[in-house]
Amino acid sequence: MNKLRFTALICSATAIFFTSCGSNEQKNNANNSPADSTTHINNASTTSTVVTSPQDIMTATHRVADFAKWKASYDAHDSMRLASGLHNYVIGRSIEDSNMILVAVKADDINKAKAFAKDPGLKQAMQKGGVVGTPSFSFIRLVYQDTATIGTTIRSRTTFTVKDFENWRKVFESHRQTRTDNGLTDRAYGHDVDDDHNVFLVVAVNDTAKANAFWKSDLLKQQRRESGATSEPQRFLFRIVQRY
Repeated sequence: MNKLRFTALICSATAIFFTSCGSNEQKNNANNSPADSTTHINNASTTSTVVTSPQDIMTATHRVADFAKWKASYDAHDSMRLASGLHNYVIGRSIEDSNMILVAVKADDINKAKAFAKDPGLKQAMQKGGVVGTPSFSFIRLVYQDTATIGTTIRSRTTFTVKDFENWRKVFESHRQTRTDNGLTDRAYGHDVDDDHNVFLVVAVNDTAKANAFWKSDLLKQQRRESGATSEPQRFLFRIVQRY
C-alpha cells in the first residue's frame, strides 16, 4: 500500500470528497450537528448524472480549534489555491467531531497540487487559521461521479486496498442495487494517483440504521472478498457544509 500523505500544512485546508456531492446540491448547510442514527432520505425521484471522465482531486483532513475562524481564513486564501490550479469543491465536518474537517479541491495539475501541499508558506497560513496538529493529504483520481441532486448531506468516505482496481470496479458496480437497498447511494470513487491499488470511495448515507447494519454484515464481507479487497475499510463519516 502506497498511500500518499503529506505532513505539510495546506492553507486553511484542501480536501471527501471527495466526496462527490452533486452539482446542484445545497451549497450551504446550516445544520452542522451530528447525524441522527435513524436518518432516512427518500431518493426515489432522483435523476442521476454520471461522470466517468477522470478528475484529479486533492483532499485534506485535519482538526481546527474554531470552525468559523478557520472557514474565514480558508476563504481568504482562495487566490493562493487558484494560483496552483486548485478549485474549491467540498467542505465537510465529521459526524463524531465537528472540529475535524475534510476538504476536497479539484486539481488542474496533480504535480502542482503536490507542490502546493508541501509549500512551507502553508504552515503559517494554517496556523493563523487555527489548524491543530498535522493534516493528512491524499491525491485521488476519480473515475466515477454521480452528480445528481439528493436530499441527504451525510457522506461516508472509505479507503482500502485491492488486488486489482478494474476487477474491484467490476464487482463493485454489480452490487450497486444491494447498496441502494441498504441505505447507501454511490457518489464517487477512484484511486490514488500513484497507486491504483489504493481505493477511495464516497457514498451518501440515506438511512444510517440500514447502512450501519450493512457495513457489519457477512454479505458485505463476501462482496469484499469477491472484489479482491486486501485491507479492512477505513471509514470517515461527515456532513457536507459547503459545496462550491
